[in-house]
Amino acid sequence: MINSISGIITGKDESSVFIENNGIEWQILMPFNSITKMPKTGEDARVLVYLHHREDVMQLYGFYDKRERSLFFDLLKVGGIGPKQAVRILSGIEVDAFIRQLDENDVDALTRLPGLGKKTAQKIVLTLRGKLSLDDETSSSGSHSDIINALTDMGFDRKKAEAAVRKAADELSASADSSDASDFEKNLFKKAIVMLSS
Repeated sequence: MINSISGIITGKDESSVFIENNGIEWQILMPFNSITKMPKTGEDARVLVYLHHREDVMQLYGFYDKRERSLFFDLLKVGGIGPKQAVRILSGIEVDAFIRQLDENDVDALTRLPGLGKKTAQKIVLTLRGKLSLDDETSSSGSHSDIINALTDMGFDRKKAEAAVRKAADELSASADSSDASDFEKNLFKKAIVMLSS
């Protein structure tokens, strides 16, 4: 399987990026969000890809990072969603926002995405909620990834650890206590453990 293509960007439109590599220009269909993050025309770039191959079609789909590609693969597991529709969905939402809507069972928010009706949105929630295979190189809780990793190493479920850290961080930030950064991290770690253990 082709993992990525590197070369010079020769053009972009609303649905594709064109990259020249060793005299061959590749057309790569990408989510709009990914296209906007890519370097300018004439600059070097590397695109993570997926080659979709059937008897009547061969098409490259591209992604800005591993998390977006992983979410694309997860969407393909949902009955009735093919590569083109998965790309349309990813064009309308960032990965972290999609995860949040999925975790919150927010079917109404999902139906506002391009090409998604209520039945398909419900199918997505039923198929993927709590079962995403996203790579963990970037935590959805951002700056607290070290704490989440430590909690995961202790045996706690990653998604529950992320939720506990988010909740603990919100509560500590809202409190009147103005501790320094190191105290905040220590208190956040302790509070998250208490939440996960209760």
